[in-house]
Amino acid sequence: MSTTTTTPTAGRRIVPPRLSEYARTFVARHASVMPMLAALVILVLILIGAQIHFGDFVNPRTLSSLLLDNAYLLILAVGMTFVIVTGGIDLSVGSVMAFTGIAAAQMLDHGVSSAIVIPAMILGGAVIGLMIGVLVQYFDVQPFIASLAGLFLARGLAYVVSLKSIRVENEHVIWLQSTRWWFGEWYLTPTGVLALLTVVVGALVMKYTRFGRTVYAVGGGEQSARLMGLAVARTKVLVYVISGVCGGLAGLVLTAYSGAGYPRNGIGTELDVIAAVVIGGTLLTGGVGYVVGSLIGVLVYGTIHTVISYMGAEQSWMRIIIGLMLLMFIVVQRVIVVRAERRR
Repeated sequence: MSTTTTTPTAGRRIVPPRLSEYARTFVARHASVMPMLAALVILVLILIGAQIHFGDFVNPRTLSSLLLDNAYLLILAVGMTFVIVTGGIDLSVGSVMAFTGIAAAQMLDHGVSSAIVIPAMILGGAVIGLMIGVLVQYFDVQPFIASLAGLFLARGLAYVVSLKSIRVENEHVIWLQSTRWWFGEWYLTPTGVLALLTVVVGALVMKYTRFGRTVYAVGGGEQSARLMGLAVARTKVLVYVISGVCGGLAGLVLTAYSGAGYPRNGIGTELDVIAAVVIGGTLLTGGVGYVVGSLIGVLVYGTIHTVISYMGAEQSWMRIIIGLMLLMFIVVQRVIVVRAERRR
């Protein structure tokens, strides 16, 4: 005698999960990268729109010039990413860039070897970053105030060095900007290579080193990081030193790019850097951010600037568009933070 068994699902229709459910699951699992992906989508849309409007916007020369024109901004953005991920801010980067640039131009004009000048630029930026980090960590000064002091200090030192522009004719510095390595119709300059190397090193440090993990831990919760036995004090000081080093390196790149040092260089650049980093997906509250995202943010910034130049419009539109984008990304970030707090 045989028996037949029926499965509970017999005669029922199995409904596959909807696409929207997959999307919600993906967003929930990868909430931290959503702003970065949004910035990437915006970059692609801007490029497509510019190509449709101008007809010949997306070409190797235009895209290669994006890196050339924004190399100094990209270097500053890498250092700023480290600082903001810890929950801090660094307003001194533009002034540090100006100070190291004009000091280098002055030293080169007096016949000092570039082998001495270039390390001195980076060291000068590191010292100012160290001062800001010490104020923040050991004197409990708010990062905004401490870095504002660094801003005034570096800008004042730049004016002490010289009130006028100083032309740079050193062959090694000029080489950084004038050299082109061609790959078909694409090209790279040494300044662009320096910027890309800074991004690669910054990304690897953030992802694969104990220091990088501590940076995220401090931004996620400083007290919790202390309880875990992490080197919170050292990390908070070092991120400002890194930002200062990037400021010195950006000073070298900008000096090579412009062919001169000028004490008024970089006025307002700190705001451009912060905007690019936030657009790239780094949370102003700390704990979340990616160096690659800052790269995307700088490319968005540079592409908008190039589009406006193509259109012949006033540069005030640049500020308006960046301001609106910044507002949008801050709102997106706030939504992410609120959802994260609810899940806790």
